[in-house]
Amino acid sequence: MKSSVVIILFVMAAFALQTGDKYQVLREKMVRDQIVSRGISDQLTLKAMQKVPRHLFVPAEYVSRAYNDSPLPIGHGQTISQPFIVAYMTEVVKPTSHKKALEIGTGSGYQAAVLAEIVKEVYSIEIVPELAKESAALLGKLGYENISCKYGDGYQGWKEHAPFDIIVVTAAAPEIPQPLIDQLAENGRLVIPVGPPSSIQELILVEKKNGKTVEKRLTLVRFVPFKRL
Repeated sequence: MKSSVVIILFVMAAFALQTGDKYQVLREKMVRDQIVSRGISDQLTLKAMQKVPRHLFVPAEYVSRAYNDSPLPIGHGQTISQPFIVAYMTEVVKPTSHKKALEIGTGSGYQAAVLAEIVKEVYSIEIVPELAKESAALLGKLGYENISCKYGDGYQGWKEHAPFDIIVVTAAAPEIPQPLIDQLAENGRLVIPVGPPSSIQELILVEKKNGKTVEKRLTLVRFVPFKRL
């Protein structure tokens, strides 16, 4: 399966070169070298990562580095996660076309856009007012009609639209917020970095089955701190 994915990516990259889309070429290389090579195999996730123009979600001075294997500053002390982590977190929540997702920490809007390429609806909350405004404007400009954004405290979730099949948290919290667990649907999946700020954290997957939650430790990560109002 992995070899067939790589062949398809090479073909798409060759086509992109012929049509002059340099960013498409960079996206194909990113997916092939940074994501598929490290074990991501979910086809819906890979297609979303191939499609979303990451260079539009970073400040102008970082466009040349948009498809590098690293996080980048987006202002206000926040970052856009490295492509592999975005793909990894997307794959583990098992997105499909009928699901509804909640994202805590819109940032520049990149993770929300990746999810929106797959799921039915995305609700995203950002605590930095400037980023909330900018990301909502960008996502609207790019035509993502299935994303709803708001400024607010992500700790409380978005109760009006709960329950959610998927919850993705893009900032490190000292513990898993209870309101998010409460708003997770039956058979839903929540992924969140947990641990102290400015240090190594653990990425935790929470699954809800028969009204109870089961936690699984996935990998070590480093995220910006979870902020509260």
